[in-house]
Amino acid sequence: MASTNSLPPTDPSSSSSMEDPVAKAANKRYEGLITVRTKATKGKGAWYWAHLEPVLVRNPDTNLPKAVKLKCSLCDAVFSASNPSRTASEHLKRGTCPNFSAALRPNSSLSPLPISSLASPSVSYHHNHRKRSPSTAIISPLQNQVSNNSNDNNNNNSLAIVESTRFLSYSSHSNNNHAGLTQQHLVLSGGKDDLGALALLEDSVKKLKSPKTSPGTALSKGQIDSAFDLLADWFYESCGSVSFSSLEHPKFRAFLNQVGMPAVSRRDLLGARLDNKFHEAKRESEARIRDAMFIQVASDGWKRKSCCCCYTNSSSSSLGGAEENLVKFSVNLPNGSSVYHKAVFTGGSVTSKYAEEVLWETVMGICGSAVQKCVGVVSDKYKARALRNLEIQNHWMVNLSCQLQGFVSLIKDFSKELVLFRTVTENSLKIANFVNNMSQVRSSFQKYRMQELECAGLIRVPSFKCNCSSNIANVFAMLEDILSCSKVLQMVVLDDSYKAICVEDPVVSEVAGIVQNEGFWNDLEAVYSLVKLIRGMAHEIEVERPLIGQCLPLWEELRVKVKEWCTKFNLAEAPVLKIVEKRFRKNYQPAWSAAFILDPLYLTRDASGKYLPPFKCLTHEQEKDVDKLITRLVNREEAHVALMELMKWRSEGLEPLYAQAVQVKQRDPVTGKMKIANPQSSRLVWETCLSEYKSLGKVAVRLIFLHATSCGFKCNWSLMKWICHRHSRIGLERAQKMIFIAAHSKLGRRDFSNEEEKDAELFTIGSEDDILNEVFADAP
Repeated sequence: MASTNSLPPTDPSSSSSMEDPVAKAANKRYEGLITVRTKATKGKGAWYWAHLEPVLVRNPDTNLPKAVKLKCSLCDAVFSASNPSRTASEHLKRGTCPNFSAALRPNSSLSPLPISSLASPSVSYHHNHRKRSPSTAIISPLQNQVSNNSNDNNNNNSLAIVESTRFLSYSSHSNNNHAGLTQQHLVLSGGKDDLGALALLEDSVKKLKSPKTSPGTALSKGQIDSAFDLLADWFYESCGSVSFSSLEHPKFRAFLNQVGMPAVSRRDLLGARLDNKFHEAKRESEARIRDAMFIQVASDGWKRKSCCCCYTNSSSSSLGGAEENLVKFSVNLPNGSSVYHKAVFTGGSVTSKYAEEVLWETVMGICGSAVQKCVGVVSDKYKARALRNLEIQNHWMVNLSCQLQGFVSLIKDFSKELVLFRTVTENSLKIANFVNNMSQVRSSFQKYRMQELECAGLIRVPSFKCNCSSNIANVFAMLEDILSCSKVLQMVVLDDSYKAICVEDPVVSEVAGIVQNEGFWNDLEAVYSLVKLIRGMAHEIEVERPLIGQCLPLWEELRVKVKEWCTKFNLAEAPVLKIVEKRFRKNYQPAWSAAFILDPLYLTRDASGKYLPPFKCLTHEQEKDVDKLITRLVNREEAHVALMELMKWRSEGLEPLYAQAVQVKQRDPVTGKMKIANPQSSRLVWETCLSEYKSLGKVAVRLIFLHATSCGFKCNWSLMKWICHRHSRIGLERAQKMIFIAAHSKLGRRDFSNEEEKDAELFTIGSEDDILNEVFADAP
């Protein structure tokens, strides 16, 4: 039945309603639910109809029915009427409704007489001569309170909920043949807040009267141990995302009890179980390193990852530098997999000499006396000195700087050296600071932003402590906000209130001129697109983790995209490409050229049908780099032999059938992109089909497996907080062990994502493409 605050049903005889199929269907659905609820109130239906009532929603323009909803009479929440049973289960049984307590839920056992009703003189009984159940006169005060709150005295559809062997309902009106119950409005000293406590009190009485509770699912000891192992693995691998305190949360303990498992404490997961899991992961990691003929050490964390002003409160600021104190070392194996090794806490920025010592100690710790097993190191910092010095001291090593850092640094180069970038940033700062700081304009901006974008808030502005040219992430956020609010800003400057203050302040007119200038929006989109382009490639590098042979093709792809960008926005190519080439030279390594030539993946087919190495793609200087590097990596006695084999490789290449097999691609089911079907083929070809190249083959297999990035396992800020505030040796050891377990598991699954980043994606509103598409839609 519908309550008095629900809309009445549409008259079926209404011609307009009958003509509209939507209105007709809504009416039919509404009447059907009313019929079901009416039967339920007479004890012939589900219990939840006592708390859910159908509501007919009308179109405000035509006044025709357009939908049917279910309204909770306890909290006035409204839900879809498509599945009342599921709505009742999710809203009432699972505790979502704040006013629905255990006393209201149907019970298979006979309910005891509520305490408050024993002393309440307000309940009167109206008997008739019909036979009824002995428990039909028992009524919960809480249920009556709900009924009284949702029904007035003149309500012809009021309900009195009676607890029995099943839920029964009786009409309280004299024209009904069933027995009725009435009770005056229950008044408690604490007001409505006492209703929940009263329900708990009555529930306690029920439990004392019938202490036997329904047991959970019975599990064997083996099943319980297996479940605990999985639970512990999940906690360790979450690496701080899930708090250990949550183990003692009442709801979690109730869940364990429901599935038949005993409670678990923090000590259970931080004691022997943690130690055993750590030693198991460490043994497996060390075994895989021993099995490999050669390795590459990856070192990530030296580079400062974030700016102090990226966080808005002191607690976050203290965590902002946490991960930069943690340098993570992993080992890249020839088969393409990686294993975690250790983490070093540096306490902040360190000298190049210190980094060099730590890197060499790590190599010695992994390889022991067989240091030549380490082909090289890839690091996110210290290319010029530490990595270079290690190469000079150990001629067999090929040390690389992280390719990801090269692309990130290119964005900073543009922000410092490209005039267009500086102009757009300055104008954007003027707009953002003006809108955020002037109260009258700020109010107008927020009003129009809510009206157009349905979201409040101001424009994100870099802190004055930030160097915009160095911390481009903050500038990018500001550009993104201004671009998304292009229409809003134009509405603000065209508002009468804005025009009124233009006369008083020249800055107001200047800002209006910028906003109404189409050239500004063209330049803003150009800068935003350029940053988005480079950030997109950087993201792909981080996800795909390219090998060293892909470096030259990546930079060539960047050049092509930058040229296309210049053409799209009618900008001169020369100054833009000059900045790109300058960064390329800073990041370039001779090993890029050598790996590109030796990797069968990049062989090209000539007119005669041969698959030959792409020497034509190299400059004259890069060809010399290939010769020099190969000569350095082999023994002095083998140098001339290696160069002769290189000449043979250049002229003969690889048999076409094997070359095609190496280059076979297949579509990635996750991303939809075409990828190499078997990435290990390049190395395996040199170890089998090309085994005749004795000296050159040794260089090839040690080169082409090298990773071009140092990024790998990512720690969560939650765990970093523990490390940052390390108060004891035991606590630090526990954190180290958890990091090792989590990293070992993630690297084994080739999962390089971060849970916090995944969660952030769930709350991302809109898309960058939508922003770009709407920029010029309303430009003046």
